[in-house]
Amino acid sequence: MGSYETKFKKFLNEERKIVEKKLSEALKNRKPDSLYKPGYYIIEGGGKRLRPLLVLMAAKAVGGKLKKAYNAAAAVELLHNFTLVHDDIMDNADKRRNILTVHKKYDMSTAILAGDSLLSIAYEYLLKDCNGTAKKVLSAFTKGLVEVCEGQSLDKEFEIRKAVTIDEYIEMIEKKTAAMIEMCCTVGALLGGGSAKEIKNLADFGKNIGIAFQIQDDLLDITGNENDFGKLVGGDLVEGKKTFLFLKALEVSKGTDKKKLLEVVNNKGIKPEQIQNYKDLYQKLNILEEAEKEIRHYTNLALKSVKKIRNEEYRVFFGSLADSLIKRKK
Repeated sequence: MGSYETKFKKFLNEERKIVEKKLSEALKNRKPDSLYKPGYYIIEGGGKRLRPLLVLMAAKAVGGKLKKAYNAAAAVELLHNFTLVHDDIMDNADKRRNILTVHKKYDMSTAILAGDSLLSIAYEYLLKDCNGTAKKVLSAFTKGLVEVCEGQSLDKEFEIRKAVTIDEYIEMIEKKTAAMIEMCCTVGALLGGGSAKEIKNLADFGKNIGIAFQIQDDLLDITGNENDFGKLVGGDLVEGKKTFLFLKALEVSKGTDKKKLLEVVNNKGIKPEQIQNYKDLYQKLNILEEAEKEIRHYTNLALKSVKKIRNEEYRVFFGSLADSLIKRKK
């Protein structure tokens, strides 16, 4: 096991460097600067590069060659950053990864256009790796994009709705977050020449680890360190977002506790100085433990899918990745 862990860390470090180089190449030396510099700014801001690494891991897990998936890996990261630019505009966010968001550093119009250019280049790069499975690859990529848009729309809809169920919330994050991660695994497995069963197993891993990832994000919003997290801790409550934690608290609370939670809905958020009070309420209602239980549930479903991968090394790799995601601090 130890040797596999060492190999996994080496794989991540080496492949992340290649992805970074590919992303830099995708945006450098393009004109006009007014369009591409803002796009390069968001890419240069960093990130975990989880999605491109999943493309590469999925391709390799089914016996494919990494060199045939590098452009697709860059494509999914460009697509991801396109969604981040637009999400930040919709959320009126000031910071992303501890730096100013694109629309704050530049302006709204520049950010919208820069985001659109990232999407365009994403398709350009995806097509570089498309082979005999081009139709299936493009279909999976486009389906992921469509579902992200649907999920974002549901997220905004939930902000103005008085009542949202946990099932509705899970459906929303399946689209907004998990669909993209599922798509990365699908695209990688397709480019790697995987069988229908292998593609399905890896897609299921992506979907379930994506749900776990988002609930972990919800949890970190209230438990994280601002320097690690890169944005205001408790920001979801300030914005009045109906996260898993908030909806679970609303479901199990009674009396004055429920009334206090309903005030968040009615007032469309809270003041920053109230964050600790609501964190204390979450702890009183055991909401942090409930979130951790849900994260473990979806992580276990993801791991069950990859147990069926024939390549033992990559079974361990996917297990290590899942473990690192649920233990992350940002």
